[in-house]
Amino acid sequence: MTTVLLIVMLSLLLLGFPMMTTLLAAAGIGFVAFFNMGPEFIIQQMIAGIRPAALVAVPMFILAADIITRGATANRLLDVAMAFVGHMRGGMAITTAVSCALFGAVSGSTQATVVGVGSIMRPKMLQQGYKDSFVLALIINASDIALLIPPSIGMIIYGVVSGTSVAELFIAGIGPGLVLMLLLSAYCYFYARREGIPQAPAMPWSERLRLCRRAILPMLLPVICIGGIYSGAFSPTEAASISVLYALVLEVVIFRRLHLKELGSIALSTGLITAVVFILVAAGSAFSWVISFAQIPQQILAGIGLMSASPTELLIIISVAFFIGCMFVDPIVVMLILVPIFTPAIKASGLDPVLVGTIITLQAAIGSATPPFGCDIFTAIAIFKRPYFEVIRGSLPFFAILLLMSALLIVFPQITLALRDLAFR
Repeated sequence: MTTVLLIVMLSLLLLGFPMMTTLLAAAGIGFVAFFNMGPEFIIQQMIAGIRPAALVAVPMFILAADIITRGATANRLLDVAMAFVGHMRGGMAITTAVSCALFGAVSGSTQATVVGVGSIMRPKMLQQGYKDSFVLALIINASDIALLIPPSIGMIIYGVVSGTSVAELFIAGIGPGLVLMLLLSAYCYFYARREGIPQAPAMPWSERLRLCRRAILPMLLPVICIGGIYSGAFSPTEAASISVLYALVLEVVIFRRLHLKELGSIALSTGLITAVVFILVAAGSAFSWVISFAQIPQQILAGIGLMSASPTELLIIISVAFFIGCMFVDPIVVMLILVPIFTPAIKASGLDPVLVGTIITLQAAIGSATPPFGCDIFTAIAIFKRPYFEVIRGSLPFFAILLLMSALLIVFPQITLALRDLAFR
């Protein structure tokens, strides 16, 4: 059965069929040919896959990110970052890394961060003398922070598939997100020093305070969401709906950068993205049921000796598997396929599922920015109108930094777990 499903999936992918069709075809063969079950069982499993209430947060956060990207929030967050680090050596590049963290805290999407931060910062960095290859690589790789800093769409998907608390995952992502921001900022400093990039003059404190006052309302969004989840005032799903309401009030009523007539196109864009996500989740759920019922994960893990692997060895193997998978396939699809396969070994090893989820989310973020098919690369190509090889030319140093970040999470798990333990233990 494993061989047949693998041949079917690879054949369909090579023929150019979308991943949704590939997953459903494999699931259908499993249900009908091997388990002698009718199509109604496939539909039942698909519906079960999109039934968890936590998934309601996905379209909500996508909608909030779309509203914020088209409004004034992005500019105000960038202005604050520039006010405090813009005068440092490499300040413009460091501002980009810090802005990705700030924007990630209100969007939860790497692609929204590429658009929101990149479209503003790229012209400024080019004007200051940065090479375009460095600028493009920085934007697509610093956007990885957005998938770690809560709210994170990737963590919601992992939490639903694995049954892990989304609230704990959100809190656990803060530490790794901040560490990655610092590592990227350090490289930006040394790059600017080596290339002789001029420093901008420091802003007077009066101007910094003015920009901070302008950004108070946008910065309250992550405070409200994470503070509400941490305090138990509301769930991650309720936090997502509050994010949408808050973003609408900011951009339509207070900043007045959006008109009500624009909400239709924003809602349509959100609906299209949500439809793709939910179809993939539904198809992946049916496929996961087939491989779980057939005990394929146990067979694979036993065949390669993973059931007896040490926790550290298992984390390394998981990191490599998800990194390679996300280089070629959408991270959501990789999670839907691989998480059920590794779940038995994770439970047997006693690893904390929140730690595993954070590492998997980091690998998903890295894969999103890594050739050949990282989705952030193609987002940058579409937004900046630059050829593929120019977009990826400067990525190697950032790739090394992200690998270092992966190693740090494995060697020092408290980077991930310290805040989670403080909040929930």
